[in-house]
Amino acid sequence: MTFRAVWTDFGGVLTPPVNESFAGFAAQAGAPPAVLWAAMQNVAARYGVDDVMAPLDTPLTTEADWARQVTAVVREDTGAEVDLSRLGERWFAGRPANSSWVGTLRKLREQGVFVGLLSNMPPSWDEQWRRMVSPELFDSVVLSYEVGSRKPEAAIFGLAVERCGFPVGECVLVDDMAKNCAGARETGWQAVHFTSSDDAAAELDRQRVGT
Repeated sequence: MTFRAVWTDFGGVLTPPVNESFAGFAAQAGAPPAVLWAAMQNVAARYGVDDVMAPLDTPLTTEADWARQVTAVVREDTGAEVDLSRLGERWFAGRPANSSWVGTLRKLREQGVFVGLLSNMPPSWDEQWRRMVSPELFDSVVLSYEVGSRKPEAAIFGLAVERCGFPVGECVLVDDMAKNCAGARETGWQAVHFTSSDDAAAELDRQRVGT
């Protein structure tokens, strides 16, 4: 099946792998990654969600309140103090944009393909992605914190289809999370599970319009 619109994820696709970014963030916060992750899972459960980022990127709470809750859990569990201020700045500190994937997206746009950014994103990441990747790379941007829905929910995929104006079957999501790819396919999209820039570009080439 061919496509006319490519929607790319940000974290883990246009950035280094999420586990690398999280490890750096945890180190700056002053906690082992496993301890911080467990605390984030604890807080996510309070909001009835199983994704640790869901409280932030829909958002279901403010970043300040989220940080207060996670800090309290770490303190209760380990007695340690963590610093979760400046979330976006610290999450992406020293993490470069994926220049190879940026190049692929630019090439697609030059060839007439619609290119959009579709990301589950906390508010404080907005400044960071705009610093790392030019907004001019995209024909449209759909961010979870702005629209109140997140991948893999059907609503955010429906909104992206409206934004690009192409039939749902001609849209493809490129995402590093398998569950997001599955959610896209359930709504009629195509999806490419991102594991590397080269592999994702090769998969899109195989599906290229008119070939």
